[in-house]
Amino acid sequence: MKKTILFLAFCLLASLGFAQQNSTDHKITFKLKITEIENPDSVGILWFALPYVDGKTVVNTTLFPKSPDKNGLYQQTLAFPDSLMGKTIQYFYTAVKDNYENKGSFVLEKNKNQDRVESWGFVDGLESKVKSTQMLFLLPESPTEKAAFEKPYVGITTNGKPVKNLFPIKKTGFPTLSIKNAVTAFLESLNAEQKAKCTFPIETEEWRRWHNIENWPRAGIGLEEMNQAQKDQVFTILMESLSARGLKKAKNIMAMEAYLATLVLENKDLGGEKYWFTFFGTHSDTEPWGWQIEGHHLVINYFVLGDQVVMSPVFMGSEPTLIETGDNKGLRTYEIEERKGLDFYQSLNTKQKKKATLWHKKEFDFNRGEAFRDNEIIATTGLSAKELSKEQRSDLLDLIEEYVSSIRDGHSKIKMEEVKTHLQETHFTWVQGDKIDGPFYYRIHSPVILIEFDHQVPVFLPDKTTPNRVPVKTHIHTVVRTPNGNDYGKDLLKQHLELHRKGVKH
Repeated sequence: MKKTILFLAFCLLASLGFAQQNSTDHKITFKLKITEIENPDSVGILWFALPYVDGKTVVNTTLFPKSPDKNGLYQQTLAFPDSLMGKTIQYFYTAVKDNYENKGSFVLEKNKNQDRVESWGFVDGLESKVKSTQMLFLLPESPTEKAAFEKPYVGITTNGKPVKNLFPIKKTGFPTLSIKNAVTAFLESLNAEQKAKCTFPIETEEWRRWHNIENWPRAGIGLEEMNQAQKDQVFTILMESLSARGLKKAKNIMAMEAYLATLVLENKDLGGEKYWFTFFGTHSDTEPWGWQIEGHHLVINYFVLGDQVVMSPVFMGSEPTLIETGDNKGLRTYEIEERKGLDFYQSLNTKQKKKATLWHKKEFDFNRGEAFRDNEIIATTGLSAKELSKEQRSDLLDLIEEYVSSIRDGHSKIKMEEVKTHLQETHFTWVQGDKIDGPFYYRIHSPVILIEFDHQVPVFLPDKTTPNRVPVKTHIHTVVRTPNGNDYGKDLLKQHLELHRKGVKH
């Protein structure tokens, strides 16, 4: 149903059309503040009377004036005919191509003021509040997944429109031959059935089906299905693709998962080998290809084109963050990312902290770039790197490098050069309550990288000293994304295919 509604809405908006109302018997004024999309092309209201009947219900569309009023509100008055009194009206707001916000419904009541003043965005510009981030569950081949994947992929942006020409095809000088050889050796060790399970075309949507949760239906071949030689070979892929630091982080997560399984014996989806590998395209010196590892608290997407590498989205997390018993007793995860983030925030002066702080409470999860958030609109918030001292800029780069350095050494240098080129366009955002030793969230956002660190609500190990389910420092999620269309190397792939169609070699 929603697919049909959105298709109709798009067609109507594309032609700047709207359904005329024939009655002035009952008027409702809609006032809307948009905080996530800068200067949208057009803003409109879609509405229809429930119950919705596919192919019969009329979806009415009316555009707001081109620009908001002096209060920053888009304002439009709609007149509803007498025949709809007592009916439930479902409505959406639309802005920019393919961006929709379902605001809900109301019952039309005669001669009653039902004006609606609302905000669209993670940051509520009307009430100075923020929303919690809801985890998405788009099951493979489900109607909701199909509807999401039918929308054009644009990547994470600040306003729904990706910045162009950020990721040119170029030579890096850091060969990827050892990665290709490791993948070749592993795939040659598989039988036909195993290979069919874990290999996909380069343009498949399977790239985007990853999820963090432990019981997600996963494609690919799992560690538990492999013999010891195959396990050794797949870890060689990780060793060649990641830096020593990145490999250690991945192995630490797996060790923490094995420990978590001993604490939650009833959950059979937890464990140190609950990780699956998939491979995309044909591993080659010139053609695009890649691989993915996916499991609880560890997801890495790895794209290769020639000697260029894109490693994102990367999801890494941990619950708990300390192993208290067993062979790995004393192992900690995310101690450095946590300390460096807090140290950087504390280095800010009072004015800088005020600008950096998005919200003064840490009551829920904040990460915006997790599973199925490939087209998320994340407005620019927080403190600009332009307002940092030379020493603070150096510290910010050091914090960014803690995440970037998980990529193999040469390619991490290439990525850090990109980051430095756009440092003036980089922002740091902070969320925390009154206690400086309490849970927090931070985001580093530039045109070429998005980094998130979030103390999350506990899932398996609730804090018994806290009556409510609130974020704790023993459950951490981190995300690294490449905004503006190059997650999964999609921008590079698009350029490559366009050149290929033109017969141009690169």
